[in-house]
Amino acid sequence: MDSQICGRSIFFLIVFAIASLSTSTLAALPNNLQPKSHSPTTSSSSTKAAAATTTAQINSNSVLVALLDSHYTELAELVEKALLLQTLEEAVGNHNITIFAPKNEALERQLDPEFKRFLLEPGNLKSLQTLLMFHIIPNRIGSTQWPHPGSGRHHQTLCSSHERLHLATHKNNSRKSVNSAQIIRPDDVTRPDGVIHGIERLLIPRSVEDDFNRRRNLRTISAILPEGAPEVDPRTHRLKKPAAPVPAGAPPVLPVYDALAPGPSLAPAPAPGPGGPHHHFDGESQVKDFIHTLLHYGGYNEMADILVNLTSLATEMGRLVSEGYVLTVLAPNDEAMAKLTTDQLSEPGAPELIVYYHIIPEYQTEESMYNSVRRFGKVRYDTLRLPHKVVAQEADGSVKFGQGDVAAYLFDPDIYTDGRISVQGIDGVLFPFEEEEVKAEKKTAPVVKVAAKPRRGKLMEVACRMLGAFGHDSHFPTCQ
Repeated sequence: MDSQICGRSIFFLIVFAIASLSTSTLAALPNNLQPKSHSPTTSSSSTKAAAATTTAQINSNSVLVALLDSHYTELAELVEKALLLQTLEEAVGNHNITIFAPKNEALERQLDPEFKRFLLEPGNLKSLQTLLMFHIIPNRIGSTQWPHPGSGRHHQTLCSSHERLHLATHKNNSRKSVNSAQIIRPDDVTRPDGVIHGIERLLIPRSVEDDFNRRRNLRTISAILPEGAPEVDPRTHRLKKPAAPVPAGAPPVLPVYDALAPGPSLAPAPAPGPGGPHHHFDGESQVKDFIHTLLHYGGYNEMADILVNLTSLATEMGRLVSEGYVLTVLAPNDEAMAKLTTDQLSEPGAPELIVYYHIIPEYQTEESMYNSVRRFGKVRYDTLRLPHKVVAQEADGSVKFGQGDVAAYLFDPDIYTDGRISVQGIDGVLFPFEEEEVKAEKKTAPVVKVAAKPRRGKLMEVACRMLGAFGHDSHFPTCQ
């Protein structure tokens, strides 16, 4: 930004140098070579225009050029966006001015984002110009010309005769102030045609504040749907009833899976909750804090690198926590991450799926997990990788995650716990356990063929009995 402003300032000086050279060249020409005026009226108007041009010329030592080249880059950028260069040129040519310049932090971080968006809208150019002109007094007021302690003085600004700045000096600490802003750099930039004082915050005139509130109220009113209008749920594509207002601090309305991103490298879908537009939870700061804790703790640099650089999961986790969800991260240490092969990480979306399986949508600590496995034996925790669950059980006085060969132990408990995010260090990378379905073999008895005996009649039965009584039935195959 500084190089852009410096380049514009150099171009600005070149243009005025050419204009000055043209004026001096015309003045040095003989009378017969100078352009002739056709009427007295034209001659007088040309003389006035030339005088105005000469008055509006500025040199490289001007306070306006110093402002564009100073460290107040945010203010200089707003001046250019507000198209105020020509107006300020005329003000510098006619007055010895005083500029109150807010520091860059006041315009970058401390300014309300909604108000800044309002100022930069094309339809609010007049408000932006009024705001910037409110920081300029058409008189030179140095730090030695400030009112005495305990007294104050009002000065008219360039924006309007009704908008005035109140300069005062406090009795206790002798600090100088303008309106509610404290002077932090008195006489920061001094030039023959003006002076710049550095202030701690932006000065907002009452007219701009009223205009902002009026526009915001109108936008709020226009955004209200008429009563009874149908509203479609974008997730289910069905008509939904208006939900009851969610109190601050209440758990989110939707489950965490509905608030997840549709796929890897995509922004998470919006989820209604207490942390949405009202910022009850600052999830981005909490995720940033726990990543810094991982780095300072040592041994978890690979996990932090995957969350921040290799994927966009850090941003997604910040969104989820801001929406009111709680998370428990099972973080593998660097030794475990070093065992991952290239094939396991080369597939599209593989890093996201691995990390999803290590995130539990609950708030668990070492004590809570150990008590659960002691009481219930095996505990299955839901993960963000649906439908897989991670199994936890007690082993050697600790908590063991996973089944079979793919298992990990709770290695560094409670690395980070803040009530919304819990980070537990483990000594292995977990993968979903593929349960092989064992097909029960149907045990069928061998088929034995039984030869059917020929059926005998009643006379034959009587005959066989009679022969059997005498012991001669064995001689006849029919009676056997």
